Amino acid sequence: MNGKFSPRSPEDVAAFVRAQMLGLVISNGPQGYATTPLPLLPHTDEAGAVIEFFGHFARANPQVGMVRDRPRALILFQGPHAYIPPAWVSAPGWAPTWNYALAQFEVDISLLPEENDRAIAELVNALEGQASGAWTVDTMGDRYARMLPHIVAFRARVIRSDAKFKLGQDESDTAFAEIVDALGETPLSRMMRDARP
Repeated sequence: MNGKFSPRSPEDVAAFVRAQMLGLVISNGPQGYATTPLPLLPHTDEAGAVIEFFGHFARANPQVGMVRDRPRALILFQGPHAYIPPAWVSAPGWAPTWNYALAQFEVDISLLPEENDRAIAELVNALEGQASGAWTVDTMGDRYARMLPHIVAFRARVIRSDAKFKLGQDESDTAFAEIVDALGETPLSRMMRDARP
């Protein structure tokens, strides 16, 4: 990865995706585009690069039919972002900008209804963890088994990916400190500090 706004490593992109979790799955069909926000679990290779996403659609979602006919889709994750006005920076002539983080993945989606139970189990584990008192599907009783046929699991194999973390890496030390101070303790300011060379 190179370029001043590129993530430092594939692991940084995977960590970003895990932190955001809710991705926009975008498909194109004969009637145009469809987008569904979905929590997605990334799977990585030995180098830490995201190679696949695991998730599920509601079976009634019209996008399921689109994916069945045309498996190629785009998955987008947007992180914290904000307008950065010149009033925050003491440097004369400094122009406004927008700081943000974005990762996009071109994918091929395979619908796998036989993995419905696993998709829910992995998602619940990721969100609830193993701590005492964590919610489990067992608390739903018979309703869980009745719910499963109303979803369809999928795996989205990554064909191509790109990420841009525009987080003030090109700012002077003074301007960077002023921007972070003006933002306060926010997800964006934390991400900016983490990305600073």
